[in-house]
Amino acid sequence: MSVESVKPPRVHETRVLAVSNQKGGVGKTTTAINLGTALAAIGEKVLIVDMDPQGNASTGLGVPRETRRVTIYDVIVDGRPVDEAAIETAVPGLFIVAADADMSGVEIELSQADRRSYRLRDALAKQGGNGHSRFDYVLIDCPPSLNLLTLNAMAAADAVLVPLQCEFFALEGLTQLMRTIDMVRQSLNPALEIQGLVLTMYDRRNALSGQVAADVRAHFGDKVYDSVIPRNVRVSEAPSFGKPALIYDLKCAGSQAYLKLARELVARERQRRHALAA
Repeated sequence: MSVESVKPPRVHETRVLAVSNQKGGVGKTTTAINLGTALAAIGEKVLIVDMDPQGNASTGLGVPRETRRVTIYDVIVDGRPVDEAAIETAVPGLFIVAADADMSGVEIELSQADRRSYRLRDALAKQGGNGHSRFDYVLIDCPPSLNLLTLNAMAAADAVLVPLQCEFFALEGLTQLMRTIDMVRQSLNPALEIQGLVLTMYDRRNALSGQVAADVRAHFGDKVYDSVIPRNVRVSEAPSFGKPALIYDLKCAGSQAYLKLARELVARERQRRHALAA
């Protein structure tokens, strides 16, 4: 066989999604944990990056603080490899780079650093070396504010996935987020797009939930996922046991909604790839 006839191996594409909303309490971390688990359950290899200094995604996946030896802080400040920081969770195919309370000081520590807004992008670009297989999806759990950590997440991301609580002030947080995305496009990451909006904490008994959902769909059209995450007690209980909802109670309405969302997300990504290839 000649050298010319050997096809180069297909470059594995990792899709990086920032799970972000500048309003707190909208189900952002819950979505990162449970969407990540659902994607792993349907056969994808997933990395969650916990960029929130509170570290709730790490705790919610059963990674206690005392076991976090290499964290996202070490990756961003000290340049440690992502592959070294990624911890395998109890869910097969799901890994997490844990947060660290020291992340709160990153803004000051990196004030004079080169490429300070691209630290996460540079680290993720190097993952998958030295015999490690690359991830299919990276989900970045962003802090609920605009700071250097959020900018790192958006500079590293291909697209933003927006969880949106079905309550009165939901659209207010969304307006701020859209401004941030526009700013990031202009200065750090021109290719950044909105991957989709996910309606969370939906209560069908509440007329307001239906009204917010209708308003969001009217404004954003098919960017809004058909899958809606209901307000669900079992989903709320799961993090206190250090488990994703899908492990805590697979049959509950919340777990089933996240599985449906994962399938819808994969189908949407497949359509995107076909459109690019056409």
